[in-house]
Amino acid sequence: MFVSETNLEVRYAETDQMGIVYHANYLVWMEIGRTKLIEDLGFRYTEMEEDGILAPVVDIQVSYHKPVKYGQPVKIRTWIEEYNGLRTTYGYEIYTNDRDLAVTGFSKHVCVKKESFKPVSLRKLYPDWHTTYLKAKKDSELEGNQ
Repeated sequence: MFVSETNLEVRYAETDQMGIVYHANYLVWMEIGRTKLIEDLGFRYTEMEEDGILAPVVDIQVSYHKPVKYGQPVKIRTWIEEYNGLRTTYGYEIYTNDRDLAVTGFSKHVCVKKESFKPVSLRKLYPDWHTTYLKAKKDSELEGNQ
């Protein structure tokens, strides 16, 4: 399984009145991690968009374990939890600077045509992307062949 890591420092604007990261900002951080994972695997989501393909979120889940505060460095770990050629589930863990697990989550995405939102197969449109995702995903049968 391939895991991408992204480091951030909590900005003041990301916190609430209690000085703790506002819950919706973790979704933004997950998107940052997902984009970094895609780039680390050698692809760019923007190129897919230029081809008229989008990958909207169809489900998302976040569990909060420990508060994160202004000024703390955080590490976002992102991986492909599941992938079947049409749908992708990304997994996330966000750690505080002292290596405590603060947040876990996943987001499910399906690729669609921009003009119709009809699902499309990554397997058919982007065979290199498809093969890379199969190799990089969690519990991949191809994992040993990377």
